[in-house]
Amino acid sequence: MGTPKPRILPWLVSQLDLGQLEGVAWVNESRTRFRIPWKHGLRQDAQEEDFRIFQAWAEATGAYVPGRDKPDLPTWKRNFRSALNRKDGLCLAEDRSKDPHDPHKIYEFVNSGVGDFSQPDYSPDTNGGGSTSDTQENILDELLGNMVLAPLPDPGPPSLAVAPQHLQSPSLDSPTPFPNLEPSENPLKRLLVPGEEWEFEVTAFYRGRQVFQQTISCPEGLRLVGSEVGDRTLPGWPITLPDPGMSLTDRGVMSYVRHVLSSLGGGLALRRAGQRLWAQRLGHCHTYWAVSEELLNSGHGPDGEVPKDKEGGVFDLGPFIVDLITFTEGSGRSPRYALWFCVGESWPQDQPWTKRLVMVKVVPTCLRALVEIARVGGASSLENTVDLHISNSHPLSLTSDQYKAYLQDLVEDMDFQGPGET
Repeated sequence: MGTPKPRILPWLVSQLDLGQLEGVAWVNESRTRFRIPWKHGLRQDAQEEDFRIFQAWAEATGAYVPGRDKPDLPTWKRNFRSALNRKDGLCLAEDRSKDPHDPHKIYEFVNSGVGDFSQPDYSPDTNGGGSTSDTQENILDELLGNMVLAPLPDPGPPSLAVAPQHLQSPSLDSPTPFPNLEPSENPLKRLLVPGEEWEFEVTAFYRGRQVFQQTISCPEGLRLVGSEVGDRTLPGWPITLPDPGMSLTDRGVMSYVRHVLSSLGGGLALRRAGQRLWAQRLGHCHTYWAVSEELLNSGHGPDGEVPKDKEGGVFDLGPFIVDLITFTEGSGRSPRYALWFCVGESWPQDQPWTKRLVMVKVVPTCLRALVEIARVGGASSLENTVDLHISNSHPLSLTSDQYKAYLQDLVEDMDFQGPGET
């Protein structure tokens, strides 16, 4: 058997008591609150000492062996944060990670303090002195609290570390064999995987009447076109908007809508690159866009006009995730994720959008699913299963703390992208 991995809290308390890691220290005499340096890896003043605590935990768990493994600061930091977030007796008291001079986080023991952590406890009590519940807790701690996340060798399907059926109390006389648990990657990170297909729900309205809806996964993006006869060499999967004669009765309106559709030319193109969505128009129809609620409210102004023959950014996943974290914590509104396009006319800022000839709504279904997780459970108690509709994805069953930890992890992974990367 290999050397068992230490438990995060006893190990951390020992590091705090030693006081040998830069910026890692108790902040009160009762030893219930402590600080951890939390400097961004891309800051110009970042030094190796700023990340010693993350490296030390990686070495203690065996996730990193100096001289053998390649240093991986984002993974070290993610593993450390995930290990702390799984502890019920510990909470994040203050988040000062954005402090320009001294970025750090302050954690607090919320029960009876640090407890007797003078000696790191590496394994369950096997001498018969501990209670059944204590032994079971230690076994579960071995399973959940001390697992580390590491990059997967291949982009296999993401999954949670432990399925619910494995969280049964084991028998002490004949222990239940636990499954061979592989290191698990944040399942939400698939939102950032280059080439990973996002699924889009496309809905078209003529004078406020829904005339078309289609859900499509298209790795090279999509193009809204007005005729099936078009330039097939252009990028993006063509989505043909229907002839208005199939749904409208007003001949005048039908004529105007047909004129708009015929002017789409090469189409209105939308594609994803990294954490952003880009749009461009390839025809004569001026098109305005906005990120809004799924049902566009009157008075909502446009965010911009889709540029012609060049791409313009229309959505950024980074601010969306930040807003989603705030919303999940109960201190913000639901983040917006539905893209609305007004085709061939000015934006309906002073009129109901139902008066416009052609309006198209495009919803990334994975973003809708993320918001629905937060809405179902609210800010304090969250338990839901949802399919993110990303290729190779599996339904996720997450607690509130797990969900918020994965979201924060996603933000930090996006932060680690260098300037100009998508």
